[in-house]
Amino acid sequence: MPLPDVRRAAAAAGVALLAAGSLRLTADAPPSSRPVAPANAGTAAFVQEYCLDCHDGSAKKGGLALDALLPDDVAAHAGAWEKVVRRLRTRQMPPVGEPRPDEATYDALVAQLEATLDAAAARRPHPGRTASIRRLTRTEYRNVIRDLLAVEVDVESLLPADEASYGFDTVTTGELSPTLLERYVAAAEKISRLAVGRAGRAPAGETFRLPADLTQEEQVDGLPPGTRGGGRFTYTFPRDGEYEFQIRLRRDRDEKIEGLTEPHQLEVLLDRQRVTLFDVAPVPPARGSAPAREADAHLTIRVPVTAGPHVIGVTFLKKPSALAETLRQPYQARFNSYRHPRLQPAIFSVSVVGPHGVSAPGDTPSRRRLFVAQPAGPAQEASAARRILATLLRRAWRRPVVEADLQRSLALFRQGRDEGGDFDAGIEMALAGVLVSPEFLFRVERDPAGLAPGTPYRVSGLALASRLSFFLWSSIPDDELLARGTDGSLREPRVFEQQVRRMLADPRARALVGNFAAQWLHLRNLEAMTPDMRLFPDFDDNLRQAFREETERFVDSVRVEDRSVLDLLRADYTFLNERLARHYGLPHVYGPRFRRVSLDPASGRGGLLRHGSVLTVTSYATRTSPVLRGKWVLDTLLGIPPPPPPPDVPALEDNTVDGRLSVRGRLAEHRRNKACARCHDQIDPVGLSLERFDAVGRRRAREDGVEIDVSGGLPDGSRFTDVAGLEAALLARPELFVHTFTEKLLTYASGRGVEPLDAPAVRAIVREARPGRYRFSDLVLGVARSQPFQMRMSR
Repeated sequence: MPLPDVRRAAAAAGVALLAAGSLRLTADAPPSSRPVAPANAGTAAFVQEYCLDCHDGSAKKGGLALDALLPDDVAAHAGAWEKVVRRLRTRQMPPVGEPRPDEATYDALVAQLEATLDAAAARRPHPGRTASIRRLTRTEYRNVIRDLLAVEVDVESLLPADEASYGFDTVTTGELSPTLLERYVAAAEKISRLAVGRAGRAPAGETFRLPADLTQEEQVDGLPPGTRGGGRFTYTFPRDGEYEFQIRLRRDRDEKIEGLTEPHQLEVLLDRQRVTLFDVAPVPPARGSAPAREADAHLTIRVPVTAGPHVIGVTFLKKPSALAETLRQPYQARFNSYRHPRLQPAIFSVSVVGPHGVSAPGDTPSRRRLFVAQPAGPAQEASAARRILATLLRRAWRRPVVEADLQRSLALFRQGRDEGGDFDAGIEMALAGVLVSPEFLFRVERDPAGLAPGTPYRVSGLALASRLSFFLWSSIPDDELLARGTDGSLREPRVFEQQVRRMLADPRARALVGNFAAQWLHLRNLEAMTPDMRLFPDFDDNLRQAFREETERFVDSVRVEDRSVLDLLRADYTFLNERLARHYGLPHVYGPRFRRVSLDPASGRGGLLRHGSVLTVTSYATRTSPVLRGKWVLDTLLGIPPPPPPPDVPALEDNTVDGRLSVRGRLAEHRRNKACARCHDQIDPVGLSLERFDAVGRRRAREDGVEIDVSGGLPDGSRFTDVAGLEAALLARPELFVHTFTEKLLTYASGRGVEPLDAPAVRAIVREARPGRYRFSDLVLGVARSQPFQMRMSR
């Protein structure tokens, strides 16, 4: 049903939103730093001895002139001194090769500076300022629709990808362009129709396509034993009725079905129950002028399906001889028609279209969630609509609803009721209006009236509830959290901690893995990784998805079991299925199901640095990249990203497979350029220690017949060998990794980049988590309790 008034209302709201000063979509500049605390003479002595050769007014390397800061209190230049503290803590200053103090001197000065800065920050809170308004990210939008309406939507097909800043797409103010607004309106129309269960003028549907590089020779997890290939897809059927399923097989470049040299049987399942079994066989050539028949032309069936979410499965029955063949032969991906033609047919797509004919709304989770009241007749429709919309608006807008809010939605209900002819049509239009309203699409935080600019203040209980739910669940508050935010009890420390721990135990907290960890560890980049098939013929989408599944399950185990975050580096277990275990060369793991596997130290597997996901996203298509890997470790694990390369620096000579020099040799040549050496002296030794893993994460001892040198080092001057040495070096000073993890988590949670003046808050979180050995929940709770999360600076 077209919604012209909803579109006009959404467009007007978007224009008003852009124009409103209190709801600007531009980032708010943080106030300037303030004096915080006096200096100590020990600092001046240290700087005079070790720092001024590079950081005086004449050299001013890195834009830092410490001699200009020394006459003043440390408090007067807190931001600059926080940068110094970071360099000293990570032992980047003075550089390796220059005179350096001993560890005791380092520790004493860092402790002195941190104590001074922390004490000053406690007297003068500076929580920073997040943007006044932030649009829901694509992931948040999907989760909100799920929790609000019990509807799973393919958000990638509805909305464009979000831009990221500081490594996370939660750090965005989210401009609302006319094109994006149109996409939101179209999404609202589709979702509201699906949630209410109203059919369009013509049967609609969806097509599921399997990845082109998916090998379909083995059982797919979730499909019955004795089958191979295909896939399983969750689809929400809008109404009770008859639906058409259409299956198409994958074709080669000549548009011929791949691998179809003998008869096969294809099974269609609905919720694991067989719907039909098709025979698929090669088609003999057409005679005379008769058109050739396609071998998959008959793979269409109509079946009655009840409304609501169902799981569709489409797969081939495995031939009895296939198992023995698989065990005898080494694994090789079979999906590239140019080099590795498929040995058996594979499924290309599955389409669902319907409902056909007369249908009923049915009893669906979305209707049960939405229709909290049902009118007994026309006279009760107004009161039922009021109750439905009052409940919906409170949840969708994350706040109590006033009469004016309700009247606007009721006006849309009445219009939809008149145009559509029934009660459901009115609810559909009102729901679409809710889903395009700025109160739904944006998270808005307004400064209290009359507050002087630059004044720190605690956000309201409702704002804190939303901050907490989007942090831990990437979604809206549930009724309990919303109630605590409304009545003010969420501000009580005991209640706040109870809510954080309750939410962490909820399955929705897995969003910390799928959203936070996937961005922090660059797992989202896996989808774009396609290693060269000439060099890595076993790589396929099965392996790509197994890489991601391993890492996400591994990180989630730290959350669920409330382990120390240091276990992310030192764990002696991981999660494997047969495909991944075979890739790693680990025995006794069979089938497509992932399970926890304890590891022998000799296996070469364990924490994040040994995961195929991390090793692949930090490689090129043809070879490993110590530069990418070293940069990933420095930025992701240690929080000391190297600066971007200067302009006009020549690229590393890439001889790929047949080069005369090893990767280590090519990097050594690259460092002969002085413009490159300054950064590469820090990056390369870190990445070179991981060279025993190839570009798809397999262990190796030699490259091109030459034993690989895996000696490496960190910017602090420590030297080690292989990945085990790198892990030991990182764990020797665990506070560095924990500090970085906390900063990343705070960036993700607060929706803004962490600034030098946030350092006291980060140190407090790490310090308070130390007695519990840095348990995951303690760090999450520390972030949620911190000033940057609970407070704001007025504009």
